[in-house]
Amino acid sequence: MRVVRAGGMSLRWEPRTAAVCGVVAAVAVCAAVLVVGSGEFPIAPPDVVRVLLGEGDRATAFIVTTLRLPRAVTGLLAGLALGLAGAVFQSISRNPLGSPDLIGFTTGSATGALLQILVFGGGAFAIAASSVAGAVLTALAVYLAAYRRGTGVHGMRLVLIGVAAAAMLEALNSYLITRAELREAYEAAFWLTGSLNGRDWDQAVPLALALAVLVPAALLLARPLGMGELGDDAARALGVPVQRTRALLTVAGVGLVAAATAAAGPVPFVALAAPQLTRRLTRRPGAQLLPAALTGAALLASADLVALHLPVAVPVGVVTGVLGGGYLAWLLASAGRR
Repeated sequence: MRVVRAGGMSLRWEPRTAAVCGVVAAVAVCAAVLVVGSGEFPIAPPDVVRVLLGEGDRATAFIVTTLRLPRAVTGLLAGLALGLAGAVFQSISRNPLGSPDLIGFTTGSATGALLQILVFGGGAFAIAASSVAGAVLTALAVYLAAYRRGTGVHGMRLVLIGVAAAAMLEALNSYLITRAELREAYEAAFWLTGSLNGRDWDQAVPLALALAVLVPAALLLARPLGMGELGDDAARALGVPVQRTRALLTVAGVGLVAAATAAAGPVPFVALAAPQLTRRLTRRPGAQLLPAALTGAALLASADLVALHLPVAVPVGVVTGVLGGGYLAWLLASAGRR
């Protein structure tokens, strides 16, 4: 680590962390370019780049910018949001299992969307709005249930209550599907897997606007978040308003999860794996928000590329579920050995 000073200001410079950010960002961009070039009409990566730079023929430009680029952009942005949200919640709970996948926020978002699909019969905008509302209401319920006067929200209590809430919401989701008509049940089950198929600018643009607000808000709170990992008493001694910071970060994290789920569905395990991979790559303790966000983008873009090249077409959520499930098993086994 290096500290660069200029006048009355100082900037902490960590070469390894900067290198990791550069590498995972490059992986994310390369995977996205390959996703844009994949399909029934393959396009070479140099041709994709030329179109993105404003060159190339009109037919190729139409395929790239209108048909395929929205999918790649949605995947990058959703992965970035999930990676950042996972880092926020794992740091708040001080638990590697404190991921929105496991503590019910993603499941609540899915419940909101399912109610709109199966009960109210709303369109794409209504489904997205209900998905956001489901995540917000679930997070509010879990946070209030975990809150104790005098001590605030303890990380382990948040995880345990969130896991219980996720189990109840999963049961409700299963019940809703069993009571639905066949066509609606198929649509709901497909949405629940998490998919980037058919995504266009109607999903990518609102997600980008949400991230333009939520990502800077979360990054501005990175320093007090890192101090919070020292423990509530130590953080208070350093002047950090622990409960207010935790509440603001919860709002930002829930917003990130809700926006990503509304755009791509409940893609599993990206929020769980990205922060853990980041800590192993950077070899740095504490909240690594920006590297985790970039790692999440790289993971989801790479998983989408794998899904496009499998012999059988599958949603990206299936790929992340298989890879993430194996990673979770390894994480639990290694934690047990320690």
